[in-house]
Amino acid sequence: MVRLKEKYINEVVPNLQKEFSYKSIMQVPRLKSIVLNVGMGEAIQDIKPLESAVRELATITGQAPVITRAKKSIAAFKLREGMPIGCKVTLRGVRMYDFLDRFICLALPRIRDFNGISPKSFDGRGNYAFGIKEQIIFPEIDYDKVVGIHGMDIIIVTSARTNDEGKALLKCLGMPFRN
Repeated sequence: MVRLKEKYINEVVPNLQKEFSYKSIMQVPRLKSIVLNVGMGEAIQDIKPLESAVRELATITGQAPVITRAKKSIAAFKLREGMPIGCKVTLRGVRMYDFLDRFICLALPRIRDFNGISPKSFDGRGNYAFGIKEQIIFPEIDYDKVVGIHGMDIIIVTSARTNDEGKALLKCLGMPFRN
């Protein structure tokens, strides 16, 4: 079993059940999925950065990303409907816990001038979304083979009903929130 899932079952569930006085274990919030999204606006002119982003996202997550395509044509950006403009991965189960564990323990401390992540990025229903500016914070990425620096959006989807429940869940899992 993954280390973070074990921690969730043995420590987080009893703590949250006591804190929010849930009657059943099934009421305790849990992680549903983690979505990583990379938008590459420069893929309109050159496809190579997008191919590089797909390879790097696959290396980071251990799962093949889906290439996202434009829904509408926008003449000002020289964008046509159906053109590839990014990629995304949805992680669930073991890969989700494995990624979150590596992200919290290895990647977040490698961010320059890091003093915690913002506690204000919850959506009102317990889901947390934030962005990172460089993909090279992940130890799996070989810096010499990077074509260009790009960021990504990470969305952590939980079964929590409120922001307080979602924040308590992520805090118990080890997410370092800013004070």
